[in-house]
Amino acid sequence: MTRLTLLGTGGGRFATVTQERATGGIYLEDGVSLHIDPGPGSLVMMRRAKLDPMRTDGILVSHCHPDHYTDAEVLLEAMTNGTHTRRGYLAASRSVLEGTGTIGPAISAYHKAAVDEVTMVEPGDEIDIGHVKVLATPADHSDPTTVGFRIGTTNGEIGYVPDTSLHRDVIEANKGVRVLIVPLTRPLRARIDHHLCTEDAAVLVEEVQPEVAVLNHLGLKILREDPRMQADWITKKSGVETILGEDLMRIRMAERIGIRGPGEGRGHSKRGRRGGGGGSGKDKHHDEQGSPPDCTE
Repeated sequence: MTRLTLLGTGGGRFATVTQERATGGIYLEDGVSLHIDPGPGSLVMMRRAKLDPMRTDGILVSHCHPDHYTDAEVLLEAMTNGTHTRRGYLAASRSVLEGTGTIGPAISAYHKAAVDEVTMVEPGDEIDIGHVKVLATPADHSDPTTVGFRIGTTNGEIGYVPDTSLHRDVIEANKGVRVLIVPLTRPLRARIDHHLCTEDAAVLVEEVQPEVAVLNHLGLKILREDPRMQADWITKKSGVETILGEDLMRIRMAERIGIRGPGEGRGHSKRGRRGGGGGSGKDKHHDEQGSPPDCTE
């Protein structure tokens, strides 16, 4: 069985600062253990979830913003037995590993040297971590080197979408996944650049057609405006059951997809869909103009 644990479902500057939702990223267990985007509070949430950071086999970091990388170095120390054992994998964007412009790097040379394999990934790059296959997918974000991750497990594929605007390449790269992790930073009628609002998320989910979509990376504005209603709106608009992620929620993938956590306990039947891949289109989807940006990203 493949298991995902949501170590935090908040995201953006002010949700991170207030910690109204935790920001510890996502932990994948499938024979090997991977930590995706370990932001502030990762270790605290791992302790609450009874997960041992020293058993981690790989760390994936999508881009160089603090809500996605802050705890990465200490988790690298855990993975490498306090840097005494050279082991594990680190895959991250160029900004995280080398820096680009005024952004990054986020990982020191000292910490990179402790890891057995360090890979800088761009969209289209593939790596194997044990039997788990990781494909870097495109994004359209203010960090221009941002990548998402399409992860092939023994129970099907997971699409982890990072911070991004709605873009045809993002849609095409995630088609065929069983579980789609959607970063819903903004609510209805509140679009800002480089992030998904509820209208955009509905288009993404409808076109990808996963078995289940899970809303993650919730910004402060959406947390103040009934996030469960936003999930219900996306479900009705897309025709795909869309679950509001909760801190410490667990998603189990086998013949059926089971979701267990605060307020959730549902099963989803397997539909036997596979496939997908990248695309090269450049069209963006906007069904209405959003309100002017404010400070509640």
